[in-house]
Amino acid sequence: MWTTGLTRIAKAVGFRCSLFIAVIAAALSIAILVDAQPTQPERVLLHAARLFDGERMRTGVSVLVEGDRVVRVDAREAIAAGDARVLDLADATLLPGFIELHAHMQFRQVSADTVLQHGITTVRDMGGPVHAPRQEPGKLRLLTSGPILTVAGGYPAVTMGEEGIASVLSTPEQARQIVRATVEQGAVVIKVALEPGGESGAPWNAGHSHHMQAGHSPDSPDSPVSRVEAWPMLSSEILRAIVDEAHRHDLKVSAHLGDEAGALLALDAGVDEWSHVPCAEISSALVARAVAQQVAIIGTLDTLSRCAGSMTNASRLVSAGVKLLYGAEVAHPDIPWGIDAQELMYMNAAGMTLEEVLISATSRAGEHLQIPMLGTLVPGAPADIIAVRGDIEISLKTLEYPALVIAGGQVVLNKFGD
Repeated sequence: MWTTGLTRIAKAVGFRCSLFIAVIAAALSIAILVDAQPTQPERVLLHAARLFDGERMRTGVSVLVEGDRVVRVDAREAIAAGDARVLDLADATLLPGFIELHAHMQFRQVSADTVLQHGITTVRDMGGPVHAPRQEPGKLRLLTSGPILTVAGGYPAVTMGEEGIASVLSTPEQARQIVRATVEQGAVVIKVALEPGGESGAPWNAGHSHHMQAGHSPDSPDSPVSRVEAWPMLSSEILRAIVDEAHRHDLKVSAHLGDEAGALLALDAGVDEWSHVPCAEISSALVARAVAQQVAIIGTLDTLSRCAGSMTNASRLVSAGVKLLYGAEVAHPDIPWGIDAQELMYMNAAGMTLEEVLISATSRAGEHLQIPMLGTLVPGAPADIIAVRGDIEISLKTLEYPALVIAGGQVVLNKFGD
């Protein structure tokens, strides 16, 4: 009898345990099924008085964002809000997030969040740590070149050392190996230095800053920027090896240069891009060659504002048809950590229309990076959007203080309110 009772208890406990396990398993299955259901991407509908879509300014047009993409751009009355979150920005201007093509954020440890909140949604870091492109909703899109390729005693190693900023080469084969390694680590461009130094007013001649001491002109003998001996540069053979290897991997080569000597080396080797408008005035023949070879030039005109020839060169290059792109060198001591309105104004002064200036910082920069529709506000484009109060044609300075920033479809700054 005692044994029979124990058996009954065991069976009862076993049944209850089995039932409990079955209930728990069913609950977990339901939870997994619920989690497995795709979450509905957030929809945001933006109304504003004006919209620059990457090519032209438009009025009375609204933008519908779903997830990380723009899905519709149309007249305000044509888009039904539905379940979308509506942001009515009233007398504001919507634009694609700006693209900074020449920065040194990682080397200078500049905050990515600060740059993003000041209107830059994509940055190409030119000289510093290399890694695969970083892109996630609500964050800055960060692309890298890796270290600047140079020679022993050359720029930038001569002023800033090698650590974290430069790789020193001595042979063509070594150059090819470093390019391959940099590509494997995720670089989107290869950067080289073709800088002998000595240009009047050039910031790199002073090492870390171009601030002048009182009473000194840029080219006075006791000025902190004066130099006697030229810095060595990459040889033609090494430079051609770099360009050839980079092109094998479908990457462009960008050259830091400041004068005619560096520009000639770049043109002879087939370098795709100049990282600066030359600081010292260049010849008409060199301008013609740059046009013929379809060289793209990143302006950095604000950084070069004390150079003797930068604005003259920019005007002649623009007039000749060279593609001048926006790049302000974020992390330079004198440059805002975000959109640089002064850079835009210099580009305008060099002969570009306001529309061309905006295009250079948005859609044309996206094309240069070969990222489809980046820098545009059209259906299918990445939802990287900024908005500023009022009309930017009245004051470009307002671009430095966006009141709305959306990165990858996520609102990261909103001073308009819901």
